[in-house]
Amino acid sequence: MRRQIPLLITFFVGTLIIVSEFIPHKPFGNLSTSLEGWFLIISGFAIILGQLNLFKVNIVKISRKAPNWPYYVIALVSFSVMVICGILWGTQQQPGLIPYSDKMLNFFGYKPFDYIFKYIFENLSATMFSLLAFFMASASYRAFRARSPESTLLLVAAVLVMLGRTTIGSTLTGWIPDSLGFLHLPNIASFIMKYPNTAGQRAILICAGLGVIGSSLRIILGIERTYLGGK
Repeated sequence: MRRQIPLLITFFVGTLIIVSEFIPHKPFGNLSTSLEGWFLIISGFAIILGQLNLFKVNIVKISRKAPNWPYYVIALVSFSVMVICGILWGTQQQPGLIPYSDKMLNFFGYKPFDYIFKYIFENLSATMFSLLAFFMASASYRAFRARSPESTLLLVAAVLVMLGRTTIGSTLTGWIPDSLGFLHLPNIASFIMKYPNTAGQRAILICAGLGVIGSSLRIILGIERTYLGGK
């Protein structure tokens, strides 16, 4: 029964949501809105469980002296500081439990939570994404190597788009008369981005949508049971 009841609830609710999308009249429209509100409430409790699980996993790794365990200590300390600052002094939009003095606000310019977020978290995020640029450059180099007709086509298209987006591309093809404007690199780059690239993106989105539909049906029909701890 522990597995049957969740499967029945999933089937009933999933079917109800699907029907409400095609019959937006009472009572389906109101039921769908109520269920979406319940989903937000459950999501709030899920966030709390995720935070508790974060503490549990990190504390276990710290107690066992797992590899790179000092980083787990930093993660817990950072998380605790942000939560405490947010609860006690609040944020710029929301007040906290303790009033924040005007002198400290004038000195720092922000409340503790906003100050840490702006001057520490945002800088760390910018650093991380800056480092990702090197990984992207390395991956692009490996992907653009002309080993097959497909990779050669990718390489040619990438070069044309990159040149067409710079002033160098305009200079290289600027001597071509306007009657042959379709040979200008900026126009070629715009053509590639507007037609082949858009067609590829739409195909990916359609496939992703079909994948979501398939996964949803598997869950509703009880074929996919990994959320219950099964295989």
